[in-house]
Amino acid sequence: MATKKVSAWEKVEIARNPKRKTSLDYIEEIFDDFIELHGDRNFADDKAIVCGLAKIGEENFTIIAEQKGRTTKENIERNFGMPNPESYRKAIRFMKQAEKFNRPVITFIDTKGAYPGIGAEERGQGEAIASSMFEMAKLQVPVISIVIGEGSSGGALAIGVANKVFMLENAIYSILSPEGYSAILWKDSSRYKEAAEKMKLTAKDLYDLKVIDKIIKEPKEVDEEEFKKIAKNLKKEINTSITELKKLSKEEIKEDRYLKFRNIGGFINI
Repeated sequence: MATKKVSAWEKVEIARNPKRKTSLDYIEEIFDDFIELHGDRNFADDKAIVCGLAKIGEENFTIIAEQKGRTTKENIERNFGMPNPESYRKAIRFMKQAEKFNRPVITFIDTKGAYPGIGAEERGQGEAIASSMFEMAKLQVPVISIVIGEGSSGGALAIGVANKVFMLENAIYSILSPEGYSAILWKDSSRYKEAAEKMKLTAKDLYDLKVIDKIIKEPKEVDEEEFKKIAKNLKKEINTSITELKKLSKEEIKEDRYLKFRNIGGFINI
């Protein structure tokens, strides 16, 4: 019997499922000795992004991960996974630290977008997102980004400028939510299902467009056994990619990242 195709909107619903595994779940399963580090040294420690140090075997990594909660209390604490400017400034702080100590950077993307509140705007939300992307583009250490759930808007793109971008099969990645897209394009937010199809936000669409480098297979419903398999596959892909990237010089690592983004959509010769 043929497997029923999962629509783009169904993938949006799967990616948003509050029971879906979070960044901290993957960090705990993939890495050894994770130590969380806090604060942007300027304003506060925003818990929508978790930063820290971890290991796989003898290899040290810097981890930058967007983190949602599951319960209402956890979501309030994590600001529903929507980072404030201080989250991005914290991320930049640890990116620079990673470069100083020659540690590869691994980012986990899972957010509906950067927090749009008045306070966030007053503290420079747009500038913080732009600075994060700018600093990532300049890094002379390998960077891998992994889209594990809902990757939407600048909130996701801010930590997605990587040498390699992996994406779970039922995750989504786009510059806007389907509801926002339909509201802007058609002035009708009820056409969100149609918008999801047109936005090319699924892993297959993005792989075809060369936005991502690898699709990590996963079933529609993930139990603990399946989760461990997915994490094991991710760990394998991280190790393989880091081994390849560490053969490059610092300038070559930066150039590799530049060419990746120039080649999105296949337009490198324009």
